Amino acid sequence: MTDWQRALAGAAVASPLPFELNARRCLRLDLGGGNAALNGIDATNPAAFSAWIARQIADAGADYAAGGYGEDRALYHMSPVFTPAQGETRTLHLGIDLWLPAGTPVCAVLGGTVHSTQNNAAFGDYGPTIILEHVIDGERFHTLHGHLAQPSLALTLPGQPVKAGQVIGWLGTPEENVGWPPHLHFQIIRDLQGRSGDYPGVCKASEKAQWLENCPDPNLLLRIDALND
Repeated sequence: MTDWQRALAGAAVASPLPFELNARRCLRLDLGGGNAALNGIDATNPAAFSAWIARQIADAGADYAAGGYGEDRALYHMSPVFTPAQGETRTLHLGIDLWLPAGTPVCAVLGGTVHSTQNNAAFGDYGPTIILEHVIDGERFHTLHGHLAQPSLALTLPGQPVKAGQVIGWLGTPEENVGWPPHLHFQIIRDLQGRSGDYPGVCKASEKAQWLENCPDPNLLLRIDALND
């Protein structure tokens, strides 16, 4: 762990949800290509995919599900957002997903400023997205919140200051987040590389090292015990 990562792990943070993440039971949800339970699941069918996730959570006796950082997910072959006409499909997930019902409030984990917002509306993309800017130990970095409800973009505006724990939006429906079951994609980004309102949440597996270096483990801030097992 680098000095900056240790600073992240030691920072005072708020929950991104309206409850403390370790106060409720969390299912570590595996959406990697090696999970046989995914066989036969049609990721292009939001209703079926949502029902499958709900069953996983219920069967585990959990309140919500989370996971996905560094996970190699074959399901991204479903969308041209990740699959070029030629070459390698982007399949390696760079954030942590938190799976909860649409309408669940989403909060800032750290204080900072709203860097940018955008509705990334291509099928399989983030849908409404909010990127916050923060500074810790003199280093500027960003957190990305994807798959939000459309009204989130009216609540939280670029340039606006935010406090840790402040509501910045709500989880979107599959219609709003362009084809996904309701969830929050939370990602840390050291260098936005000039982007605004968007940043890749999935990379090519062959480029894993460089992308994970720029997007360290979000659990440095979320601190979900179930993801440390």
